Amino acid sequence: MKKIAIIIPCYNEELVLNDSYQRTHQVLSTLDICTEIIYINDGSSDQTPAMLDQIAATDPTVKVIHFSRNFGHQPAVTAGIHHCDADWAIIMDVDMQDPPELIPEILAKAIEEQAHVVYCVRKTRDGESWFKRLTAKMFYRTINRMSEVAFPLDTGDFRLIDRKVMDAFGSLKERGKYIRGLISWIGFKQVPFHYNRAARLAGETKYPLRKMISLASKAMLYFSKKPLYLSINLGFFAFLIGIILAVWSIMGKVLGYSNAESGWTSIIIIVIFFGGVQLVTIGVLGQYIGILFDEVKARPEYIVESKTNFDEKIDASK
Repeated sequence: MKKIAIIIPCYNEELVLNDSYQRTHQVLSTLDICTEIIYINDGSSDQTPAMLDQIAATDPTVKVIHFSRNFGHQPAVTAGIHHCDADWAIIMDVDMQDPPELIPEILAKAIEEQAHVVYCVRKTRDGESWFKRLTAKMFYRTINRMSEVAFPLDTGDFRLIDRKVMDAFGSLKERGKYIRGLISWIGFKQVPFHYNRAARLAGETKYPLRKMISLASKAMLYFSKKPLYLSINLGFFAFLIGIILAVWSIMGKVLGYSNAESGWTSIIIIVIFFGGVQLVTIGVLGQYIGILFDEVKARPEYIVESKTNFDEKIDASK
């Protein structure tokens, strides 16, 4: 019989965990296939680990992975995919912004269209500030223009992927993963599913502005070399301005319309401009070198402390 798994990363989600499990379990019980839920405890410091163990103790279809510390949302999702042996997997958040009631419709769409990926496109974003909606909209359109791979607009990690995509994802060796981008890069048939994103059930978002900026920069640097090209163009532009100013200064001395002693302001402006160009270029290069440094170290993306309700034959070292 076919099997579907729901991959749910958790970090300090004690306020929503029980409600999330009850709603998800209720939806899965209506499906005429094998089902399971894979929770990944991303180093939570509240009651989330104990609550997950309690749920897993009463429901054998619930599997739990405990990390040794907080590694982040993307490594948690990666661990869920690595440990999934189902025919389909749906990645969703525990805060109920991705309604579990949509699971049957998403699965039906994948079967009907014989799609390998069903990515969920947000029509509305309830409970989010205008600033977050604006920056998210700008980010998706900017990364699409910068990347060599076309990404679906207004999507998150909420999506269905099939076994073929999971196997391809498992073969990717890079450590700093931007998962929604990698799934787009993998290819195969991918179709949209439009939905209204609900407000967070309780608690606070685990993706503040700082983490959003970090995720955006990772997406930009891992999927595009255009920042390097922009730095080169900026360097040529600065060089051209320098040539023009040099010619203007020399001609001014020859023709007598320039006084070198009165050019202090222009000199300071030029120094600041060229210094800024150099710092920007060095900064962009430094980001790419930092990525190479992290990849060369080849440290694991996550470390598993313990697992519950898993078949021991599943390898957690991927």
